[in-house]
Amino acid sequence: MVHNSDPLVLASASATRQRLLRAAGIPFDALPARVDEEAIRAALAADGAGPRDTADALAEIKARRIGERYPDRLVLGCDQVLDHRGQSFGKPGSRVEAAAQLRALRNDRHSLLSAAVLYQDGRPVWRHVGVARLTMRNFSDTYLDAYLARNWKRLQDTVGGYKLEEEGVRLFARIEGDHFTVQGLPLVELVSYLTLRGYLPG
Repeated sequence: MVHNSDPLVLASASATRQRLLRAAGIPFDALPARVDEEAIRAALAADGAGPRDTADALAEIKARRIGERYPDRLVLGCDQVLDHRGQSFGKPGSRVEAAAQLRALRNDRHSLLSAAVLYQDGRPVWRHVGVARLTMRNFSDTYLDAYLARNWKRLQDTVGGYKLEEEGVRLFARIEGDHFTVQGLPLVELVSYLTLRGYLPG
């Protein structure tokens, strides 16, 4: 049962996801889930999980972590994984690592998988994994070094080391998929579900 009097709970500290929900007029409380993402990713990889399953599992773990504390609330967990030829990329831990990731992605195509899971009454009630396919242009090392020098402080919480809504768009030759998925939240599908359930007026 959806409790319309309670705002959605976003189990994330992501400023981007909060901005997207706010802009869409979706009331929410932000209660970040504290999970060891790197350890979970490593365990999933050891079990043979691919990028899509990894994103979905992490989104569910985050939703469940907050959902267990607030069982009557509708809790949204999210995660994004970059898939490059079957290899998963996470958030770069340093500027050097960001440069290495971007050089690996240069002049090639990769996918961003943005998973969202809604949790309520002790179980997942909805899930979706949005996919966007992006092709990077063959930018020079000189441009890459200058790009990271200008932008690194704003890129430390991004998958792949870029933000399309900022200068990162200059790294790309082609983008297939909606910009919400690129930014880490399959918003159109989420809004459709919330409207169908009567959580949002429609």
